[in-house]
Amino acid sequence: MMSSLKLANRGTSQQRRAALKAGAAVCAAIPLSASAQKGYPDRPIRMVIGFAAGGGTDAVLRILAGRMAEELGVPVVVDNKVGANGNIANEIVAKSPPDGYTFVYNTSSMVLSALLGSGMSYDYTRDLAPVALVANIPLLLTVHPDVPARTARELVDHIRANPDKLAYATASVGNITHLATLQMLDEIKGKALHVPYKAEAPAIVDAIGGQVQFYMGTANALIPQVKTGKLRALAIGSRSRVAMLPDVPTLSETILPNIQFGAWSGVMAPANTPDSVIQKVNAAILTSLRDPKTRQKIEESGAEVLGSTAKEYGEFIASESGRWGRIIKAGNIKTGN
Repeated sequence: MMSSLKLANRGTSQQRRAALKAGAAVCAAIPLSASAQKGYPDRPIRMVIGFAAGGGTDAVLRILAGRMAEELGVPVVVDNKVGANGNIANEIVAKSPPDGYTFVYNTSSMVLSALLGSGMSYDYTRDLAPVALVANIPLLLTVHPDVPARTARELVDHIRANPDKLAYATASVGNITHLATLQMLDEIKGKALHVPYKAEAPAIVDAIGGQVQFYMGTANALIPQVKTGKLRALAIGSRSRVAMLPDVPTLSETILPNIQFGAWSGVMAPANTPDSVIQKVNAAILTSLRDPKTRQKIEESGAEVLGSTAKEYGEFIASESGRWGRIIKAGNIKTGN
């Protein structure tokens, strides 16, 4: 009888150990969801950005990160990993653990790089998850003061009357400044000479010098040149007029109905980051963007505030891929050409 009892107790102990192991396996499989619902975040969050400190995109992120930290109760640390048109930062986050503590502040260059076949070692549609669309730095259509056009409509007429005689600058082949100008020329049925540069700064220098007649570049880089009279602003690619240039109409108001041009930016997480984490970070972003002081700071940096749900951001990225994919295919554009 004693031996039977010992055998029964042994069997019970084995069952208990098996149950404990099974329970531990289940717990190990769901730590992120649990942490997101209870106690997340409990340490600093890292926001990786692929552009240098002090630039327009970095300025927007730092404004946002400071306000997000207040909402989340932990520091949101900006980590600049410059290179490959933002793709080094995107790749770092794509290969990071989906634990809710590493995000990337990505830009429209992510989509353009994929379309142009830039040899990226990650796939944003597979390796990254949308969190929120944040802001847009609109493109500003400018001309040299000697160009006889004081409105966007007058520039259109001037381009049409002088096919392939006016030159336009871009910040590089396949850059948003290039693709947006191509779409504009396609929409107005005009032709002009493309002069690509290696970056925006030298493009602006030659636009000011008159080596090119028009340039559609980022508003935050061009507004100082407009304010000093070195360039003339004709229209801006934002959804509505901007406070820094209240007298400059939008492209949509003038020559391109329902079209906006800009270098947009947003937040993405590693794929498989729990929905509860994404929703919490999304809520912190949207609350931050609704704050009047935060909005004012972002707008003063030359950007327009957007905001979206995670789903809406994913849909927006897909629509941008389709939009620019058609322009790239029609123009047979390849990086380096």
